[in-house]
Amino acid sequence: MFSRRTAWKLTPNRFSEVQRELREAGREVLDLTVSNPTRAGVLYDAQSILASLSRSEAMDYDPQPKGLAGARDAVAAYYREQSGGLGIDPESVVLTTSTSEGYSYVFRLLCNAGDEVLVPKPSYPLFEFLADLDDVTLVPYPLLYDHGWQIDFHSLHQAVNTRARAVVVVHPNNPTGSYVSARERELLNSFCRKHGLALIVDEVFLDYPHDGTARMSFFSNQDALTFTLSGLSKISGLPQMKLAWVATSGPESDVALGRLEVIADTYLSMSVPIQLAAPVLLEERKRIQPLLLDRVRANLAELDRQLAKQKMSQRLVVEGGWYAALRVPVTRSDEDLAIDVLREASVLVHPGHFYDFPNDGYLIVSLLTPPAEFNEGMGRVLGRVEGLAPKHA
Repeated sequence: MFSRRTAWKLTPNRFSEVQRELREAGREVLDLTVSNPTRAGVLYDAQSILASLSRSEAMDYDPQPKGLAGARDAVAAYYREQSGGLGIDPESVVLTTSTSEGYSYVFRLLCNAGDEVLVPKPSYPLFEFLADLDDVTLVPYPLLYDHGWQIDFHSLHQAVNTRARAVVVVHPNNPTGSYVSARERELLNSFCRKHGLALIVDEVFLDYPHDGTARMSFFSNQDALTFTLSGLSKISGLPQMKLAWVATSGPESDVALGRLEVIADTYLSMSVPIQLAAPVLLEERKRIQPLLLDRVRANLAELDRQLAKQKMSQRLVVEGGWYAALRVPVTRSDEDLAIDVLREASVLVHPGHFYDFPNDGYLIVSLLTPPAEFNEGMGRVLGRVEGLAPKHA
């Protein structure tokens, strides 16, 4: 009765079962996986945000497949400011309710059933579900760590074949926090041109460089057909507002945009009040981003302070975003370690395999966690890891 594309294993894994068990027992757990900024103790301009949703024009339905012109103009203005004046044509922007929907649009645009998309590992475990739903096959290519993260271009070239249609890059990656360097950008464009591939760039964390130096967006990339995805969820810390977009550039972008418009017209998923509010909601980033960056930097400094007191664990280099990856002694699987930390220290962290780290020995923590909880939680985590490690380690 049901399709193969939804034949997922839906039974909870052991990690989820332990979380449920402790929740039902009323155990207080410090959550170091916080990813929702609206529940991270950050102060929003609620009056301005809510007022932007109450415009009288919302009573009129004007179905525009790409999205209302005013909302797309607001996205174009964001990119102009983000890039220091580099222009973007609002007509190159297609609004979506989420970056997930944006991925789905682009996968359907580029791929026939069974075609392949190259995706980075480690990375966020969203792609597998999207690929299943769109009948796309994912082919991983690794990111290598050596005093920082780099794309493994040798493996990327080995992974491509005639079924490949696109390469996904996450800029900066989640959870490694690594941006695509200028040299990597050149090599990616060359790779895509050589193999006739599109470039799909997820930039939701672009505005959160830890060193304060703005990184270049791919929105104006002309050397390969490029789809740049982002949205309010991270830019303005407003995941509940459900406004994202796909910006298209490069060779054959006119053809791509025409077909994307038909896809968007088929669904017409955008809410009119959210589109009308887009200029105000995007402007909110100027208030919220400094607050979030202060939080991230403070927690990263606290993490480094605590790590300096011990020798068992270390933090991997992170350039941007909201997460940090810890390398810890391999005394058991990452899942077993995360379960032990949850049971014995009452702290929730993510095991590295959740993000497709290639082997055990990694834990992922969110730098968005309220500072008092982060400080206490990291002390418990590092203490537990040290207690579990062999004495000769």
